[in-house]
Amino acid sequence: MSRTAGVAQMPLRFSTACRACPRLAGHLQQVRETHGDYHARPVPPFGAESPRLLVVGLAPGMHGANRTGRPFTGDHAGIILYDTLHRYGYANQAQSVALGDGLELVGCGITNAVKCLPPENKPMPVEVRQCNRFLKAELESLPADGAILALGAIAHQAVLLAFDLRRADHTFAHGAQHALPGGRTLFDSYHCSRYNTNTRRLTEAMFHEVFGAIGRHLEARPQAVAPQRL
Repeated sequence: MSRTAGVAQMPLRFSTACRACPRLAGHLQQVRETHGDYHARPVPPFGAESPRLLVVGLAPGMHGANRTGRPFTGDHAGIILYDTLHRYGYANQAQSVALGDGLELVGCGITNAVKCLPPENKPMPVEVRQCNRFLKAELESLPADGAILALGAIAHQAVLLAFDLRRADHTFAHGAQHALPGGRTLFDSYHCSRYNTNTRRLTEAMFHEVFGAIGRHLEARPQAVAPQRL
């Protein structure tokens, strides 16, 4: 397990110097010019090396992960996510402020479908596909009984792409569960964005219900030791 600023991180599956998507690389260059103290590079996954639960978001937020260099850290979406992870035993503290804040995840990892900040927080389909090889590598670290939580439809679709599954056979819906190849299970939730929580499309109770289902699922299945390849 590697460590950055004293914080455990999942092994890097890609380089933070990646420039594979010209539009995203150009956008990050502009951000570095206007926000010189921001991370403004691809954001690596964070958490346990071989988690039983992998949380998949959309992409780094401008003033969150793109600023701090850690998924869901320093922005509104991270408030409910890390508080919930702590409540259900996946984190040692309820807040994620910055690298070096002492946060550690237990049996859990967090990543994004797209590792770079996209303009207007809207990645293009070609960018999701380009980045999917990295997500696939991260999914391979899950044991056969592992759970995946997709935050939003794009994250859901990116997971299906990694498993080479048809969207029509696995429709996104909040609270839905989908059996995946190799024994893994995909859970869906609306994204914990400021818009969704402010409009009450996603409430704290709704989010907790999904984590409760994940917990019951993992408790009911004997833990697998060796990951199965996708």
